[in-house]
Amino acid sequence: MNVLDVMKYGHLTLLEKLGGLPESAWEVKGVVGSWSVKDLVAHLASFEQVLVELLGSFLDPSQPTPTLELFHSRPDFNDTQVAARREMAPSDVLSEYERWHTRALELAARLPPDVFRQHGTLPWYGMDYDLEDFIVYTYYGHKREHGAQIALFKKRHAQEKTG
Repeated sequence: MNVLDVMKYGHLTLLEKLGGLPESAWEVKGVVGSWSVKDLVAHLASFEQVLVELLGSFLDPSQPTPTLELFHSRPDFNDTQVAARREMAPSDVLSEYERWHTRALELAARLPPDVFRQHGTLPWYGMDYDLEDFIVYTYYGHKREHGAQIALFKKRHAQEKTG
């Protein structure tokens, strides 16, 4: 498996689902629970930030990982990260997501392929799993899931607009 391709295609899937979404719909609640599309993208931006810190820690274990630590320690991580971006414009939230994603790709490209397949390097994720598993499930799968939710919202929103 090529981790860079997995990361790229998860990202492209999300962007495809966001395509054609009217600006006026970005902050409409109810895409997932009380979250809007903007909230979902803010949520995914925080996950990209976690991935940047995680990948960076494989390159330099002395790098600080404050967002990764919050990810592990705060049951309300998702809500606090979305709330931290609440006042941002939708375009700024999307730009932040894209910046973190680009940085994650850059860092992943610097890691030797065997690093992604070493079981036990993420003990908090499970000793039988590796970084590749984490990226596939927590990033690719995550973006596919939220992309599908956005697609359903877009369909529902379009139907409501047409009556």
